[in-house]
Amino acid sequence: MKIKKFDQINVLPFIDIMLVLLVIVLSSASFVSKGTIPVKLPEASSKAAPVTKFLSIVIDRNGHFYFENEKMGFEALKAKIDTLNPKKDALVIKSDARSQFQNFVKVIDLLKSRGFEKISIETKQ
Repeated sequence: MKIKKFDQINVLPFIDIMLVLLVIVLSSASFVSKGTIPVKLPEASSKAAPVTKFLSIVIDRNGHFYFENEKMGFEALKAKIDTLNPKKDALVIKSDARSQFQNFVKVIDLLKSRGFEKISIETKQ
């Protein structure tokens, strides 16, 4: 008996597997690129009021607080926050990277204790 030597590898099964994987990837690519399953949402007659603008709270590197570019202490900031509507008003917090983290935590804690849901933190890329 003579043993036959193979000069090349049969790649047809490998190609078949790769084609099946390619079909799976392409069929799920639309879900991955959008990050959501495409759904047409139902319409309703009432609409939520759009957020027109963000109110800004700034913490500078020295720990001073500003509400809408007006410098104030933390107690005055508390009083200003109490005049806002937590369900409708949206706030953006801009904190200097060199300021104490505790000042940022105080502001976040204040907003969460008052029930604010629309809070953004501004950063730079």
